[in-house]
Amino acid sequence: MTRIVAREIAAHLLFELDFGNRTAEQVMEQSLTREHFQSLAQEEPLYREFPNEKQLAYIKELVKGVYDHEPELDEYISRYAIGWRFSRLPRMAVTVMRCAMYEVLYMPQVPNAAAINAALEIAKGYEEPEVVSFINGILGTFVRTELPDSQDRPAPAADEALFEEETAPADKPDGSETAE
Repeated sequence: MTRIVAREIAAHLLFELDFGNRTAEQVMEQSLTREHFQSLAQEEPLYREFPNEKQLAYIKELVKGVYDHEPELDEYISRYAIGWRFSRLPRMAVTVMRCAMYEVLYMPQVPNAAAINAALEIAKGYEEPEVVSFINGILGTFVRTELPDSQDRPAPAADEALFEEETAPADKPDGSETAE
């Protein structure tokens, strides 16, 4: 499973939280099961692979963090969505922006550019190109304004490797072992 798939699963769970009065823990308990993934796998390729332990921890951290910081994240969105009332913004766009902003603010292992690029890629699957551009503008302005002195954080290579397909061969084609 790639990190972008894990992010998209987290976005689905967060989107679901907007439609009810369940807590993040309740939604995750119900949704992050092998049985739930199997029931969705036929119609949604995103759920064909159940996350490993590290991926599951990442999804849970993102969902819980966004849920806990929602008022703060919504304030940032409102501040940078110039000319738009928050209530008029598409819900999936808001969900994607919340995820990216949370990663930028609270997950130092995730580079700012990676968080924004992933948000845009996910948004492309749900929103019109104009909305994707709008999201890009808000997230770019957010990072430049709120974190003006920050350099983009490099991600540890090992962290990204945990999200790559686990079917990668352990040996190089020439028979030598790969360096870890």
